[in-house]
Amino acid sequence: MPARRIDTGEGRDALAAVTAATAAGQKPPRPAHATAVRYLLQLLVEKAPGNSVEVRVPPFGAAQVIQGPRHTRGTPPNVVEMDPQTWIELATGVLTWGDAASAGRVHASGVRADLSGVLPVRP
Repeated sequence: MPARRIDTGEGRDALAAVTAATAAGQKPPRPAHATAVRYLLQLLVEKAPGNSVEVRVPPFGAAQVIQGPRHTRGTPPNVVEMDPQTWIELATGVLTWGDAASAGRVHASGVRADLSGVLPVRP
């Protein structure tokens, strides 16, 4: 069963709530945080469809993106993993891929695991 599609308004509202909480130095509400992460992953899938790279943002979501060889079992050869705040900053253009990678905020493995060409996704 495919994941529920997040409505644009709902995704933007969640992202606004997370941004406001973060700017105020507060922890974002978990439901808004989860929706914002999943909404931005959904935009990434729309922008870079495919299944050669798995983008993981635990504990809220994961997506397969970018055209190329498909994996069918086990750990995919191209994996990108980061925390939710890093993902939100990358997806909205607050943080660049290069800065995130050099700061160790992104863990990427595989020859296709560089998302700099598809970020930001801009909600």
